Amino acid sequence: MLLGAIAVPHPPLIIPEVGRGQEKGIQPIIDAYREAAKWVVEKAPETVVVTSPHSVMYGDYFHISPGEGARGDFGNFRAPEVKVTVEYDAAFRKQLCALADKEDFPAGIMGEKSAALDHATLIPLYFLQEAGFKGKVIRIGLSGLSRRHHYHLGEMIAQTARLLKRPTVLVASGDLSHKLLAEGPYGFDPAGPVFDERMQECFRDGDFLKLLATPNALADSAAECGLRSFWIMAGAMDRRQVKSRLLAYEGPFGVGYGTAIFEPGERDESRAILDLYEQEQREKIAALRANEDAHLSLARASLEYFVKHHEYLPVPKDLPEELQGRHGAFVSIKKDGALRGCIGTFLPTRDNLAQEIIYNAVSAGLNDPRFSQVTEAELGELVYDVDVLTEPEPIDSPAKLDVRRYGVIVQSGNRRGLLLPDLEGVDTVEQQVSIARRKGNIGEKEKVQLYRFEVERHV
Repeated sequence: MLLGAIAVPHPPLIIPEVGRGQEKGIQPIIDAYREAAKWVVEKAPETVVVTSPHSVMYGDYFHISPGEGARGDFGNFRAPEVKVTVEYDAAFRKQLCALADKEDFPAGIMGEKSAALDHATLIPLYFLQEAGFKGKVIRIGLSGLSRRHHYHLGEMIAQTARLLKRPTVLVASGDLSHKLLAEGPYGFDPAGPVFDERMQECFRDGDFLKLLATPNALADSAAECGLRSFWIMAGAMDRRQVKSRLLAYEGPFGVGYGTAIFEPGERDESRAILDLYEQEQREKIAALRANEDAHLSLARASLEYFVKHHEYLPVPKDLPEELQGRHGAFVSIKKDGALRGCIGTFLPTRDNLAQEIIYNAVSAGLNDPRFSQVTEAELGELVYDVDVLTEPEPIDSPAKLDVRRYGVIVQSGNRRGLLLPDLEGVDTVEQQVSIARRKGNIGEKEKVQLYRFEVERHV
C-alpha cells in the first residue's frame, strides 16, 4: 500500500562535500530534507519509488530503470567520494510494467541510456539512507506526455503497491522555478515567483486540483523541472484524503526549493482530481465553442471534417464579408494548454481567406513536423487561434519594429524566417529578429531584408 509521499528538491550543493559551505545558505531546506527523510523511515516502507526529472526522459514514454540495482556518485559535482548504491525492486517493476502493458500505457524498461543514478535520484536517496532507509528502490523518468498520463502513472504506482501489498513511499524529486533572480544562473522571469507561490499553496493545502491545473505557459516561463513529478505524486493519492505539510521553501540562489510531506487518509470520492480537472476543461472548451467567431469556427470545422472524412471541407456558402478577402493566415492549435500544431501563410495563396483558413487548419493539425498528427479522439480537446496577416512591408531598420504590434520576416536570398507579434517570452526587437533568423537558418551576421506586418488575432 502507498504510505505517503514527499516532494523534495535536488540541488547538488545541498550535499556538504559538494556545497563546501554554500549549503548553509539553504539550511532550512537541509533541515526539512532530514525531517522528511526521517518521516519516510518511520513509515518503514519496503520500497521507495523515485520520480526524477533527470533520469531518462522521452517525449512519449516513461522509462522505468531496469536491472538489479544501480549506483551513482557526485563526481560531476567535484565530490566523487560521495556514493549511493541501491537495489531495485524487481517484483514491483514487473507488476507496474504488466499494468502498463495491459492498458497499452507508454511505460516500461526500454531505452535505457545510462544505468548510473542521476543527481535528482541520488540526492533524496542520500538523505534517506542517512536516515536509515535500507529498502529497495524504483526509479522512473518523466516524459513529454500530458498531465493526464503523469497522473495516471501515479495511479498505477499506487495500484501496484496495493496488488503486491508492498508498503511504499513515493519521492517526487523536483526543483521549482529556475528564474527567481536576475543574478541567478538562469536569469529572472516574472512567472518564476508566481509559479513558486502556487506550488507552495498546493503543497501547504494539499490542493492537487490546483496543482494539476497549473498552466503550461506559467510552468514553461518559470523554467521549473518538478511539476511532472508532482503530477505523478498527486495521481498516486487519487480519491484519498491527504494531510499535507510544507516543511520549507527557499530560493536564495535564483532556484526555488520546496520540501513537503503528504500522508494519504481515507478514501474520498470528492478527490477524484483528474476527473474534476477534465470536467473543468470540458466546461472551458464548451464556453469557447459557444463564443467562437467565424474564423475560429471555420478552422475547427475544417480540421474535424478532414480527420473524419479525409477530404477538405467545402467552402461554406454565403461567406461573411471578413472571410471573402485575400490574406495570409496562421492557424494555431493547442491541447491542454500546450501547442499542438501551427502552420500558416504570410501571403495569400488561395482565392479567399476562408480557403486559407481551411487548408492551414488541416496542415496545422496533420503536417506540422514538430508534432504527431491529430487523431479523431483528440478533436474535442483542441483549442484554435487564427492570425490574419496584413501584407508585409519592407523596412530598412529594426528600429521600425515593435514586438507587440508587428511581426517580422527576415529574408536572405531564398531563406526566410517569420515570427508573429506579441508572443510570450519575446520582449525585445533583438530577440524577435534573432529567433526569426534561426527559423530561417540565417546566420546572425548575414545581411538580410526585413519586413514587418500586423496581425488581426482571433482567439
